[in-house]
Amino acid sequence: MAHLDAKSGYHELVKRLNKYPQGAPPSVLLFEILKMLMNEKEASLLALVPIRPFTAKTAARAWKTRLPEAQKALDTLAGRALLIDVEGRKNRYYVLPPPMAGFFEFSMMRLRGDVDQKLLAKLYYQYITVEEDFIKTLFTRGETQLGRVFVNEPVLSNENALLVLDYERASEVVKTASHRAIGLCYCRHKMEHAGHACDAPLDICMTFNNTAAALVRHGYARAVDVAEGLDRLDEARDRNLVQFGENVRNRVNFICNCCGCCCEAMIAQRRFGLLNPIHTTNFLPAVEAGTCTGCGECADVCPVEAMTMISANDPRYPRKRIAKVDESLCLGCAVCVRVCKTESLRLVSRSARVITPLNSVHKAVLMAIERGKLQNLIFDNQALTSHRAMAAVLGVILRLPPIKRAMASKQMKSRYLEALIAKLRL
Repeated sequence: MAHLDAKSGYHELVKRLNKYPQGAPPSVLLFEILKMLMNEKEASLLALVPIRPFTAKTAARAWKTRLPEAQKALDTLAGRALLIDVEGRKNRYYVLPPPMAGFFEFSMMRLRGDVDQKLLAKLYYQYITVEEDFIKTLFTRGETQLGRVFVNEPVLSNENALLVLDYERASEVVKTASHRAIGLCYCRHKMEHAGHACDAPLDICMTFNNTAAALVRHGYARAVDVAEGLDRLDEARDRNLVQFGENVRNRVNFICNCCGCCCEAMIAQRRFGLLNPIHTTNFLPAVEAGTCTGCGECADVCPVEAMTMISANDPRYPRKRIAKVDESLCLGCAVCVRVCKTESLRLVSRSARVITPLNSVHKAVLMAIERGKLQNLIFDNQALTSHRAMAAVLGVILRLPPIKRAMASKQMKSRYLEALIAKLRL
């Protein structure tokens, strides 16, 4: 990195990005990406913002500038989707999203002329798909991951449908969101510029709630109603795409409709499946060997190559094949069940139910604990200036299982936190 000073705004921003559980490993490619998305002064400003949501007054103090100047800079950065702005009851709040799911995707969610998207897409492809450090850091560190899969609802039997909770249904996310928006699929748009895209639709990935409102406000996505959101889910299922969304129960921020060839989450599952990069559904497909014809359609549509064809070991028909599920790789999306013409696949419950964090704060705390970054959430001095913010983080910690509370205590080395955890045991 001889062409960049060690104390450059870009280096400081990379340090700031890596304080959050979803970081971005330093790389020549990463710095090239950041230089395309912002100038060095903007990087220096972003490097100083808190991890937690903040106001313009907080930014003005951090940047040592007057409030009007800070407000203008914030609006400029939000206008380019480098910050997310949210309208609160009394103030507008800002947050610096992680690169993913965050400002990497936002930069490709619409066609734009202020950035060379073809070059940017090639940089993303090299940094994420080829170089691998980023995708490994994002998807394989710790037990709590960024995203989870939603089951293909139309193929659920009546019995299975009773076992699926509302937050496990993509349709329920669409129906209950405060805002809904659709933008270009980042993964497919990137692959299109890199020369590797498939023919799945681009205008199909969804954001929700405050994130959707911000992206619509700045022209990075278009608002849709419940009916169109549900239509997009139906279209995705008809094309054998997988619903992959934020790994939370309440106020899900995104659902992507993923193919196996372009989607980075699906690529991560194929490459690092044993490290559980994606939270699965609570189902697995079971093969009825007596009726399986070995046509191979289930294997063809599986986005993570969890379904394969093996010999049926039938001496009468030595060439006969049947489907076999690799349970360690299977997402439980049920795309394979949908395409089986002989109904030889059925969904069965996994032996242990998959646990989903309550909300984004819960998820962030769990990920921070597992990745050794909890201290960054607690001692984010510019953001956690109020007792309410501190209480929100500590409240999540105190509701964790004993083992994870012990991990949190070990990281923090804090007598205060240890006392709070000890008090919970009384």
